[in-house]
Amino acid sequence: MSIVKINALTVPDEQRAVLEQRFASRAGSVESSDGFEWFELLRPVEGTDQYLVYTRWRSEEDFQAWMDGPMKAAHQGGGAAGGAGGEGGGERPKPAATGSSVWSFEVVQQAAPKQG
Repeated sequence: MSIVKINALTVPDEQRAVLEQRFASRAGSVESSDGFEWFELLRPVEGTDQYLVYTRWRSEEDFQAWMDGPMKAAHQGGGAAGGAGGEGGGERPKPAATGSSVWSFEVVQQAAPKQG
């Protein structure tokens, strides 16, 4: 079964739009990675200032390959959570998130809607 990585990002109210725009402008940066299965950016509704970045991968190895390759390259030039929307050179924008922790899970059960 797959693995899930959830990055919990602490985002102050005044940075919410910035974070969401940075993720929107990253369009396609993970979708073509080998072993990638799913992405969701979850906005908090109440009771927390943490956004959840949910990704699902075929294996831990696929996730690590993405972390060591495309993700690392994107964040060195300014990434969605930590840095830029990526306009040319110059100073990197301030991170939108003030904190981050990554949670790892193995999918042990799953269900999909019944067809038909």
